[in-house]
Order: sequence, then C-alpha cells, then structure tokens
Amino acid sequence: MGKKRTAIVATGQTNHRSSRLDVNGIELINEAVDRCLEDGELTIDDIDAVVIGNMDHFEGINYVDMWSIDGTGGFMKPVFKLTTGGTTGSTVGQAGYYLTASGMFDKVLAIGWEKNSESDTTAAITTAFDPIWDRLVFAGAIGGLAVEAMLYLHTYGATQEDAARVAVRDRKHACNNPYAQLRKEITVEDVMNSPMLSDPIKLLDVCPRTDGACAVVYATEEYAEKICPKPAWFHAGAVKHPYNLLGDTDLVGLRSMELAAKEVYQKAGIKEPLKEIDVMELYLPYSYAGLSWIEAMDLCKPGGAPKLIADGKTDMDGELPINPSGGVIATNCIGATALLRMAEAAIQIMGKGGARQVPDVKTAVATGFGGCFWSDMTVLRSTKP
Repeated sequence: MGKKRTAIVATGQTNHRSSRLDVNGIELINEAVDRCLEDGELTIDDIDAVVIGNMDHFEGINYVDMWSIDGTGGFMKPVFKLTTGGTTGSTVGQAGYYLTASGMFDKVLAIGWEKNSESDTTAAITTAFDPIWDRLVFAGAIGGLAVEAMLYLHTYGATQEDAARVAVRDRKHACNNPYAQLRKEITVEDVMNSPMLSDPIKLLDVCPRTDGACAVVYATEEYAEKICPKPAWFHAGAVKHPYNLLGDTDLVGLRSMELAAKEVYQKAGIKEPLKEIDVMELYLPYSYAGLSWIEAMDLCKPGGAPKLIADGKTDMDGELPINPSGGVIATNCIGATALLRMAEAAIQIMGKGGARQVPDVKTAVATGFGGCFWSDMTVLRSTKP
C-alpha cells in the first residue's frame, strides 16, 4: 500500500485563558473536539481513531488516553497517547498525518491539551532533564533560554530592544485572534520596563501559562474535499530530536531547526523560504527565539533577524507574516501549543482566519519546540502534493 494524500480538514480550539475554572480537563478537551467536529460538519461517529497528548506529569494524570475518553469521544475506537514534552502538539499532529497517510485510517482526530492552572509547570519541566548532568544548572525552562539569549546578543551585537520587537509584534497580532489569552498591545518600552526574570529575559519577553486545548481532523484524499472545500494538504514534515542531554546542545543557532528546515524545504521543493512561504505559525516561547530561530530557518543570514523584524517584513502586511494568531507569546497551553501552530497554519490555507487571515495563502509552515531544544516542522499547502 502506497502513501496516501492527506489533509487537515477541520480544526477547533478552546477560548484560551490563564485559568478555566468553568471546566475540568475533560470538559476542556471536549470543547475543542466539539468545535472541530462542528467545523467539519462531522460527528464523532465519522472518526476512525484518536491521538491525544499533553505533558502528563503536569496534571499528574498517567492514563490520559483512558481518563479523557468522555471528552475525546474515543469510546470503542483506537486511541493513542503521545507525549514528547513541548513538542507534544506537533508529535500528535504528525502522528495524525502518518495514521491516515499510511492507509490505516481514513479520518483521525488529533488532540493536544493542557490545564496549566492545575500544575506546577516549572517543577514538572525540571523533571524532564537528567538529574546528574542537567537538572541543577538548567532547572525549568527559563534558565536555558536565558543562556541562549545572552549568547545571541554577544555573538551578533543585537540589543534587548531587537528581541522586544518580536513580543510587540506577536501581542499586536493576538488582538485579531478571538481565542488568544493575551489580547492587549504592548510597546518596546513596556517590555524593557517589565520585571527581569533571568538576564536578559524579562516578563514580557516570555509566553504565559494557559489552560486550553486544540483538535484537528486529518482525512485521506477520498474524504478530504467532501468534508472541506479547501483542505490544508500535508506536503512535508520533519522531526528533529537530536539530543537527550541539554549539555550537548549548541545554543548559538538552533541546530535542530536548521536540520528540520533543510529537510522540509527539500521535500517541499522550497528554495527561497522568505519568498515562497506565505505565512508561518512558529513555536516561539520567548522573544529571542523570534530572532535566532528564524535565522535557523534560513529566512535571513545569521545576525540578520533584527533588521528583518524592524523592517516589518514579518508583520501582518509584511513579506512573510509570522504568527497572525499571536503565537506562543500570547497563548501557551503547552501540550496543545504546537498543534495550535498546525491548526492555525491550516486555518490560513482554508481562508477561515477572520481578522487574522493573511490574503491568498497557498503555502504555510508550522513548527514545534521542546525537550532538549528539539524542533518539528510541517509544510501545508492549498494544492495536493
């Protein structure tokens, strides 16, 4: 059996907030699932299999696949649980693709979720790293990112204001997204005057903690255009998790992203990404990633990102809009975050973005980030592969 053409045909997401006291975790998941099925005019009976993921040590629920069954609708269906840290959402999304493209199932529901208000996020992240070699010096997420940020500033002579412009852009874009958690514009001065967390990272440089969920439906070619008039066809994917110890990571440039970009560009035939890609939804958990990591994706030469950002090339009306949804700096329900990037990329292809829609999108890219500076990347298009 050969590989089948596969597309995202429906998406759904919750109203993301810092704390959703009105729902429990199962109800949060169900909110995204119901909206996704409604988007595709489907019922749960149309779904052949379910893939779900979150950071299971956050909420302390081991068998999420079983526990969440009333929310996912997976009763008496094949249900798969996947968790790969911050990249969980993109892992779930890519699994949805492989389960349909392989011909095992025709319609697969992929779900990512997190209820961060019910977890000790930093303590939980710390347990992901080796207790002897990594945990004492890279506890939580912020320390490692601060080292990477400081190295970028010193290597390329960039300024903290250069990074702040990334947060300003994404927070402005988030004002167009009715689902985003943080929907208020900020200025460079606001970022610079916000409390220091870990030099040089300040409070408004980083993402929030969010309660939220996302769901997408993948369908094979036989069903895709019957469900959605403009499916988001899966053209290329790459999963790059090259390290298991943080100490092995080169923090000048994101090597895993370089590898992922090289692979998907080759698969999708992209030679000049800045010109050929219409929109990007990137997993940027803090502002400095919006500089270094787009250089790893070959949007510009190393050290060139500050000018690209300052010139507005990645704004909504720029050459290549990045994060029309507001991205991770506006919403970060971690187990869903990377799947949200894929869903938002698909929404742009489908033309369903409303106020955050980029005109005439034919090629969209989504990324995931997590673990030991791992990267996942996906290329979706309006045309069949």
